[in-house]
Amino acid sequence: MPVAPLFETLDDLNNSPSVMRKLLSIDWYRGYVKGRQFVMIGYSDSAKDAGALAAGWAQYQSQEALVAIAEEFNCSLTLFHGRGGTIGRGGLPAHAAIYSQPPGSLEGGFRVTEQGETIRYKFGMPKLAKRSLGIYASAIIEAMLFPPPAPKEEWRELITTMAGQGRDNYRGTVRHDEDFVPYFRVATPEQELGKLPLGSRPSKRKPQGGIESLRAIPWIFAWAQTRLVLPSWLGVMRAIDSVKNAENEKVVNEMFAEWPFYRSRLSMLDMVFHKADPRISEAYDERLVPEELKHFGAALRKELKESIASLLELTGENDIMKADPLGKESMEIRAAYLQPLHYLQIELLDRIRKAGDDVHNPDLERAMMVTITGIATGMRNTG
Repeated sequence: MPVAPLFETLDDLNNSPSVMRKLLSIDWYRGYVKGRQFVMIGYSDSAKDAGALAAGWAQYQSQEALVAIAEEFNCSLTLFHGRGGTIGRGGLPAHAAIYSQPPGSLEGGFRVTEQGETIRYKFGMPKLAKRSLGIYASAIIEAMLFPPPAPKEEWRELITTMAGQGRDNYRGTVRHDEDFVPYFRVATPEQELGKLPLGSRPSKRKPQGGIESLRAIPWIFAWAQTRLVLPSWLGVMRAIDSVKNAENEKVVNEMFAEWPFYRSRLSMLDMVFHKADPRISEAYDERLVPEELKHFGAALRKELKESIASLLELTGENDIMKADPLGKESMEIRAAYLQPLHYLQIELLDRIRKAGDDVHNPDLERAMMVTITGIATGMRNTG
């Protein structure tokens, strides 16, 4: 049976090279794996831990280092990408996701998880399955024949600064602001998700724990339901803006034009911002959030709007998803069906919470499950 160590959180990813060097230094272990090593790169918990930008750069650096270590020990390395369907769990359009990997990381093959809901979207019918496998195969062939450039030293320095700033921005809100957890609990259906039979595992690793103990799937799921999709963008554009000055302008433009990894981060934000809807999020707050916490949601929506404006300035576009008109049209068609589901969900959340935990109303809970499932389907990603 192949051994596949998993590196998930930010610290895990940063420590992965030293762990794998120690492991491959054991003679009997190298004999056991017979020159073939799998390593799983985790996306979900690293993004929940440090935000999308810091996690993405840590994943990239970890893969680069693991490729070098595999060469050092004359070992074939297959990187196993533990992506989810959503941006906050590493989800990207397949071609962009594969082509933005570090050079050399596909030499030992490519392995990836497909989550429950994306299996149906990508492999639910024979034609879809063929098309999806074709996308994977063509992207891998392209990346091996015409590998993306290794990042220049000045690119590395700048993205490291951005990632550090992004991590601090994200944690400043999620971990260190005392209003965050109370706001999250009331503004999203997170508490109700735990009661519904929608997953194979409990929503929390520790029943009494805070955000750190919440599994990545309900963490992402809850924010997608209210259309704030917070984990996918929080702190990212502020971090990029923090290095935008005359001194760095040439390097930033060069990174966008020449480096697929960096360009894929911005493309990913473009898609996220189209799925976000501050008006829907505000409707949840108006009905469900107590007066003393409403300022928190308002501040998050303000950052969302500023981030969208900042991205458009950076890409030189005048509207979101200009480069993907079909994707944009698809989301706009689905948005019309989603709107009534959101308002139904707000009403149901209000009724269920006013009834209290001791009151079990199967009709309300079934209706709530319908709205959750409908919104998840319309958003084309859940957890």
